[in-house]
This record gives sequence, structure tokens and C-alpha cells, in this order.
Amino acid sequence: MRLATRIALWSGAVVCVLVLGAGALLLGLVTHDLRAEQNTKLQDRAQAVLPNVRALLNADRQGRSQVEQNQHRKLLEAALDVGVRVDDAAGQPVTSGGPMPSTLPDPASATKPVTVQADGRSWQLLARQVAGANPGTLWLAVPSSATNPQVDAVRGRILLVAGLAAPVGGLLAFAVARRAATPLSRLGRQAAELDPGAGAAGFTHRPSGIGEVDELAAALTGALSRYDEQAARTAQALETARSFSAAASHELRTPLMGLQTNLDVLAAHPDLPDPDRAEILADLRDDHRRLLDLLTALRTLARGDLVEEEAFGPVDLAEPLTAALVELRRRRPDLQLAGLPATAELRVFGWEAGLRIACDNLLGNAAVHGARPGEPARITVGLRREGDEAVLTVDDHGPGIAPAERAAVFDRFHRRPDSPGSGLGLTLVAQQAALHRGTVTVTDPPGGTGCRMELRLPLVRPNAPTLPLPARRDWITASH
Repeated sequence: MRLATRIALWSGAVVCVLVLGAGALLLGLVTHDLRAEQNTKLQDRAQAVLPNVRALLNADRQGRSQVEQNQHRKLLEAALDVGVRVDDAAGQPVTSGGPMPSTLPDPASATKPVTVQADGRSWQLLARQVAGANPGTLWLAVPSSATNPQVDAVRGRILLVAGLAAPVGGLLAFAVARRAATPLSRLGRQAAELDPGAGAAGFTHRPSGIGEVDELAAALTGALSRYDEQAARTAQALETARSFSAAASHELRTPLMGLQTNLDVLAAHPDLPDPDRAEILADLRDDHRRLLDLLTALRTLARGDLVEEEAFGPVDLAEPLTAALVELRRRRPDLQLAGLPATAELRVFGWEAGLRIACDNLLGNAAVHGARPGEPARITVGLRREGDEAVLTVDDHGPGIAPAERAAVFDRFHRRPDSPGSGLGLTLVAQQAALHRGTVTVTDPPGGTGCRMELRLPLVRPNAPTLPLPARRDWITASH
């Protein structure tokens, strides 16, 4: 059932109920007014006939029949359309005329108009005591049903009005509803004709001036926008998965071939001398470790590309840095660490797992490349505040990086010929710096020997709006 038809039916029913309800109230008021009019008429008639009643009682007492007859006639003429009865002091009827109930109540209970039931019908009854030398009682009565024709007429008109108002109100409501629902129908046609490939851009709505329709259009636009966003995220996830597979298959080919070669040598020469066998096993372990490191780095890089904004929140940068230092000391007890992070709180709006990834890879890179031949690696870590930024520095005392090569160290799979890493460690650092709206650079340390990695991240500012994540996140799908 269409909305306009439903509104018309409901409007017709409501109009009918309202008319009948108002009619019932009106009928009650009319009945009350007619009853009050009857009571007033009884009181007026009583006041008008009292002189004739006194004369009639005097004539009856004195036995003057001719006078009694004249007074009886005058009494009936004055009473007009109400029933009248006169009783003497003993309660015996002296005269009676017009409609009157056969049984009467105590006169004291009818000094004001009352309703009584007698002879199978309802009566309005009034009693007046006649004082003087010849006392008596005047009774006036009128059937309550005398008002029934007026009440029936009012009831009939109410039913007629209700019968006409219901269909007329329904038709008017249908016309109004059809006109009011036109923007809604137009919106429905727009939604039905919407090209799924166009998304929110293919849906345009002009304000209709009807709040509900405009709210529905805004909700539909928001749903389409969320659909577009989710579709883009799904496409990005698929592209990331494809790139992950392609990069993994490409980068794993060399270590897998090395593994295969070494395994073939071991299988073909079971009597290989122990020194040669130990060398081959060491190569196998190195290739195995490189495979694991490469797969872990690729998975972490893909995770950074797909992280949602809901994962970000205020984080004290010293916490992931401290955790990374503890883990580095556990793995490399021979390292010489200096310059522990400051104790002052430096809160950034970040992804805690991503910040830990950046700290781990900065420290791991320095641990691998921060040593000179014959010397243990030395690393100096610094964490400070500069203006509205937190600055993390990691200095090593290795051979350093030539200025011309510094930008390339953040590219995927870029590594020195003698590097045991996957070539993705600093790429992960650059990815997290971009995700956190910061920068990472390679500079010279203050002593001039070795290399400094400097990570700058914006601090949380209470009154500043939180910026969205970078629109472009393709660290695993494109070279940087």
C-alpha cells in the first residue's frame, strides 16, 4: 500500500472518530440543555398556575362546584403542555389534567425538578406546596421523552456529518499526501536509477523543503560515501595483497634458490668434510633468517598500509621507545647504549604498534650498521621536544651514509651489498613517519662520525583539530 493511500485511510478513520466523538459530546450537551429547559418550563408553569390552584382549593373546600369548574378550566389553560395535578391537604386529588405518572413520590423530595421512573417511562416532576387557609400540593409533570425528537434529530445530523466527513477527509488527505510525498517518490526514483559504479558522486539531491525527505537524502548520501570509502579500502586491500605476493615471490626467489643449492650440495655429498658442511649449514641458517625477516617486514608494511584511523590515539612516545630499547638490550647485550630518553611526557597522536615498529627498526638499523671493524656497535638515543614536535634521534658510530645516497635508504629493498637485512627496515620507519604526519631524515651526528636518524612527530595539541590519515598509503604497492 502506498504512503498516500495509507494516510488517506487513516485520515478518514481519524476524521470519522473525531466527528463521532465531538458528536457524542455535543449530544450530551444538547440533552442536558433540553432537560434544563424542561425544568425551567416546569418552574415557570408552577409560578403561573399557583393563583388558580389556590382559588380551586378554596372552591373545593366551600363546595362551590361552578367556581371549581371555572378554576379547573383556567388551571389547565395556564398549565398548557405540562401535566398538572392538585391534591388537597389530605393528599386526595382535587383535579388532574394532561400526562401525569400514576404514582407520585413524597412532595418534599420534588421541591425542585427531579427525574422519576413510572409507568415504564421517565418523567420530570415538580411539587409545590400551596400554603394558606386551604393548603394543598401542586404537581407538574412532563415526560422526559418529550425531548427525544430533538435528540434524535441531533444524533441523525451527527451521523450524517460523520458519514460525509470520513470520505471527504480521506480524499483531501490523499491529495495532500500525494503532493507531500512527491519529493519522496522522486528520491526513490533517483535511488533506483543510481549507477552502483558512480557511488556518491552519481547521486545529487536538491533540498525539497521537507525535513524528513532531506534527512533521508542526507542519510543516503552518507551511506553511499561510506560505501565508496569501504570499496576503496577493499580495492586497496586487494592491491596490497597482490603486491605483497608479487614482492614476496620476487624477493624470496634468491634466498630460496640459495637454500635449494645448498640442500642439493648436502644431498649430493653426504661425505662432505666437516668444515665445508658447517659453512653450508651457516649459509642455510642465514638464508632462513633472511626469509623470515623478509616475510615479517612485508607483513608489517602491509599492516601499515591498511591500518584504520580508529587505531590512533594519544601515545607517550617514550613508552614504545623504552620497550624497544629493553628488547634490543636483551637481543644484543654487547651493544653500547647511551643517551636514554627523557622522562618528560611527549604525547603524540599515534598508533602505538606503529610507533613501536618505527623505534624497533631505527634501533635495529643502528645496531647492524653502527659498528666499525673490530669494535662493538655504539648507539646514542635522544628524545626531546622542539616547539610542537617530538624529536627522536638515533646516532651510530658506523661508516655513515653518503649525502647522495641518503634519500634512497628509505626505498623498498634498498640495502648495502653486505647488509644482512631485508631492505625494508627503514622503509617501515618512513611509512610510520608518514602515517603519523611526521618526517624522518638522515643527517650527520654532532661528532661528525657515523650516521644520525632523526624522526620528528607532531605533539598532541588540545585545541588543534586531529588531522586525517594520509590519503595515499601505498608503501607496499609502489617504490618510494
